[in-house]
Amino acid sequence: MNKKKIIIAATLVGLMGSAVAAEASSFFQKVSGFVRSDIKVIVDGEKTSMKPVFINGQAYLPAKSEANALGYDVKYNPRDRSLTLTSRDQGNDGGNGGEEAQLMMLSGVVRSVSRLDNGAYRLDVVGRGQNSWVLLTVDKDTKLTNASGKNVNVKDLKAGTEIVAEYGPVMTMSFPGQSHAVKVTVGSQRLVKEDVITGVKHTDDGWQVTIGQAKHGAGLSQVVLNAGKETKLMNAQGSSIEWESLKPGTKVVAYYGPEMTKSLPPISPLHYLVALTDKPAQDTLSPAQVTEFQKLAWSKLPEGQASHVTTKRDEASVELVNASESGVLATTDEAKKLLQAAKDKGGKLVTVTYQTDQDQLLGPLTVVFDLESKTFIGYNVRR
Repeated sequence: MNKKKIIIAATLVGLMGSAVAAEASSFFQKVSGFVRSDIKVIVDGEKTSMKPVFINGQAYLPAKSEANALGYDVKYNPRDRSLTLTSRDQGNDGGNGGEEAQLMMLSGVVRSVSRLDNGAYRLDVVGRGQNSWVLLTVDKDTKLTNASGKNVNVKDLKAGTEIVAEYGPVMTMSFPGQSHAVKVTVGSQRLVKEDVITGVKHTDDGWQVTIGQAKHGAGLSQVVLNAGKETKLMNAQGSSIEWESLKPGTKVVAYYGPEMTKSLPPISPLHYLVALTDKPAQDTLSPAQVTEFQKLAWSKLPEGQASHVTTKRDEASVELVNASESGVLATTDEAKKLLQAAKDKGGKLVTVTYQTDQDQLLGPLTVVFDLESKTFIGYNVRR
């Protein structure tokens, strides 16, 4: 198999073995299916750890359409219950190396690193490139080095790590897109701070953003960040936004430094700024409210689900959503009436979301409450 086919096969295996749907409910249609662990998936004669999902009697694998488009036949053998992917030109290139694969490039910063069930790692990356928000699978086939060419352990990567990634040549149609990292070059380690903007102004050199509250003796509670032409500003979906859209009260994640002045507050160059919400502070929950709803939600986990939750109680994601746009299923008649009343008056609901070991099949678990009364409403639909 030539080099292009080798990279494509590795990409497909990585995607099909670990692809997940990021939380973007407006982009997905919810379906129900079953993981068939008893069925083997074979790529060019070699068994893989991939497990197909059967929906309405059909077997589905992530990137299946890409497999067909790239010259792979997908066949099911009912005798030994196996799905086989075979390249149509397998063995026909004479081992001469073949053509190079066309890879995509991304220069960005790591938002998070997570280990997958198959031993690989997934990097959540935002930055500059053809795709500004990508989930990259890093496995034994990924070349991971620093700028000097020295090998780097993926376990050393963390939020704020600058990287240049070559990935592909195929990518899932999910949001964000997911692909296999062929090569990752590790750069500088940036500081990371998630807080609320308390000041923003235009300067001769660009923009200056102040985040956090000024608190004496509280460490780096407030920093002033200088943004220039190279600073990347985006929303939570990785799309570029205008600096004029930033207002005091906007919650952001800043990637800056590590250079900082010794002034109070310290000043540092800003490299990436992700606006998590464009809502003012009065339309967000206070830290005390977040803690309260995290405790309430933990007590409302469905029976038998606590053992599947991988998120710690005090790390669950807590958000305000419009009642009219929620996908919650009310569990009681009282909850249905309360939900309808909230929708009628344009009220808010509070969602508390947990990651689970069933996310690839069902999606995350979200517990929903009425904001005003703190009454438990129900759970968001899981696919």
